[in-house]
Amino acid sequence: MARMKRARLAGIEVLNSFRMRLDFVGGEVYTLDFQPLLDESPGLARLRDPVAFAGATLVDGEGWTVEWPALDIQIGADTLWLDAQAQNAPDENTRIFAQWRARHGLSLSQAAQALGMTSRTISAYGTGARPVPRYIALACKGWEAEHRRTA
Repeated sequence: MARMKRARLAGIEVLNSFRMRLDFVGGEVYTLDFQPLLDESPGLARLRDPVAFAGATLVDGEGWTVEWPALDIQIGADTLWLDAQAQNAPDENTRIFAQWRARHGLSLSQAAQALGMTSRTISAYGTGARPVPRYIALACKGWEAEHRRTA
């Protein structure tokens, strides 16, 4: 999940049922189901129209954002990469960890600081080099609960 360089898209393909194939620079390919994003993000409500959703574009030669120009909606490649990681996680603990990072838009260093760990450990969890232990998944849930109380 976590990477040392910013995520950048090489190409996209709009699929049926509000899904999109994301081809990242570096060779990573994911299919992202946008339905959960549409359900939790009121600002994306206009993308619920299949014709509007199909209008997604990627600016040639850039790859930093998927855009719907007619709707003035943009979603950054970093956000899409984190969401794809969360949806495609191999186990529950990794899914909880990835969703936590995606939901809060946490960078490596921010996630490391929140959990009292090193960025290197967070990166190892995100890339699958190390499995995410259950206590880390629970710490993510605890961090969220704590932040809801103080918000």
